[in-house]
Amino acid sequence: MNVRTLLAVDWGTSSLRGAWLDARGQAVEERSFARGILTVAPGEFAPAFESCFGDWMQRPDALCLMSGMVGSKQGWLEAPYCTCPAGFEEVAANLAWVKPGRVAIVPGLVCEHDGLPDVMRGEETQVFGALQLLGLQDALLVLPGTHSKWVRVQAGRIQSFATFMTGEFFALLRQHSILSRTLPASDGAFDSEAFDQGVTLALRGNSLLHTAFSTRTLSLFDRLPAAALPSYLSGLVIGEELRAQTLQANTHVVIIGSAALTQRYQNALALRGVPAQRIGSEATWAGLWAIAQTIHPSLLKTV
Repeated sequence: MNVRTLLAVDWGTSSLRGAWLDARGQAVEERSFARGILTVAPGEFAPAFESCFGDWMQRPDALCLMSGMVGSKQGWLEAPYCTCPAGFEEVAANLAWVKPGRVAIVPGLVCEHDGLPDVMRGEETQVFGALQLLGLQDALLVLPGTHSKWVRVQAGRIQSFATFMTGEFFALLRQHSILSRTLPASDGAFDSEAFDQGVTLALRGNSLLHTAFSTRTLSLFDRLPAAALPSYLSGLVIGEELRAQTLQANTHVVIIGSAALTQRYQNALALRGVPAQRIGSEATWAGLWAIAQTIHPSLLKTV
């Protein structure tokens, strides 16, 4: 890409973030809005974008790349999935252009396991950014969240990934199961000892369908205080996710996400004897910048 300023946008289901990046890819200014795609009516994405970032896009050399659910069927413009293995070149060649040469959406990725498809939108950009920031070509990465993604990268290309509905299962158990009658109204302060206890039980257990009930029985017999139960249940579901992973003794994991959540995963991985390092939201900006550098110049003619 020619030296141009970049508006990097992460437009997800519940939030909208943007960063104005300079010619070196450094964030000059950031903005955040409670304007996830679910708050935008069909046909209103262009006005919503203009109200949030129109002033930044007034520069004639400005380029905007967006990642996340904005490229889904419910978003501004559907960006078809790229098939794994996929790297910067494949992603940059399959951008969905909202405004040719000016505004584009990064495609998500699809891979298959045993004939079943798995997809991601937005996480691929974070992975590419982490690779750039850490100088890696080969890596195992996890992106915790409502739907956690475990991603394997070789030679700078995402080879495969797997989704685990960990955060969603926690929410369902926390709010809608028999366990919710035992748990306090709010999660309160994080209890690392209770969390570790939950992880340890999950790692040596056979199924979350069995271990989850211990959240109720430990409370019933006063073996855990009520305030510690949310942390314990969090440890159970995260531990179940880790139990499903094939992790060798020399495996090193990169965790991408919020500070609080990546810290929990780092603690849980340590209980499996697996070292890990954490990286935050800066991965998204680095990923969009790196993708922008791969776009063929013929696609960047301003119209």
